[in-house]
Amino acid sequence: MDRKRKEGLFILASLAPAVILFILFIVLPTVEVFRMSLYRWGGFSANQTFVGLDNFKVLWNDQNFYRAFQNSILLIVVVTIVTLVIAIFFANILIREDLKGKNFFRVIFYIPNILSIVVIAGIFSAIYRPGQGLLNNTLSLFRLESLQQQWLGDQKIIIYSIVAALIWQAIGYYMVMYMSSIASIPESLYESASLNGANKWVQFKDITLPLIWNNLRTTLTFFIISTINLSFLLVQAMTGGGPDGSSQVFLFYMYNQAYTNSTYGYGMAIGVMVFLFSFTLSAILMRVTKREVLEF
Repeated sequence: MDRKRKEGLFILASLAPAVILFILFIVLPTVEVFRMSLYRWGGFSANQTFVGLDNFKVLWNDQNFYRAFQNSILLIVVVTIVTLVIAIFFANILIREDLKGKNFFRVIFYIPNILSIVVIAGIFSAIYRPGQGLLNNTLSLFRLESLQQQWLGDQKIIIYSIVAALIWQAIGYYMVMYMSSIASIPESLYESASLNGANKWVQFKDITLPLIWNNLRTTLTFFIISTINLSFLLVQAMTGGGPDGSSQVFLFYMYNQAYTNSTYGYGMAIGVMVFLFSFTLSAILMRVTKREVLEF
């Protein structure tokens, strides 16, 4: 009995620091966001007025919020699908194919992930520059002047310019994750499939994809969280929400309302909506993509 008690105390002592930090820096701030969403407060004065759900009523009719919401949805969907496809494609090639310089390509693909988001914003701002930017100059080189655009100045295409930067930044990280999963699949499975006449596409569809499915499900949640977070940083550094608010996203709009417009309570109401949206979407994806775990 004493031994079990000692083991229990040891486990409790080991977990206590992590639990305390989790409560202090995750649970309590989250509860505070929900609490402050019920108040009208400028963020600096001592006067906090309880308004109940009034902030959410204002949010319901806020067209700027809906535009930021639409932009965030677009980024999550497009960035997730494109990054997922490209990352799996290159991960499969670098693991399954006999290519020279595999390590070199791994490093090249991963470099964008270690760059600061401010550096990435600077790189793509230079690429999209109207006069001397790389993209417009490349189009001119191939006599495609008709395709040249104000990539960061046109309200219709600016959000897609941000999509490209997010995809470029994320591919290497997810590619490495998928490579580790694909590398753990026994080569004998592919050899057996090849002897039975299965081509590379059938091998990928029937062997690789099912056996890395759990990894794919996990990264879907990562896609949602990272896209919401990184889109805010990229918009803040690259476009400032312009032109005319057309590139605003969830967290950028929340930040502006809470800290720029001195409507902290309203900003926290937006934060609550972001939290509920992220949690709900992640839960739905986990439910939809649930399937029987395959073992080898």
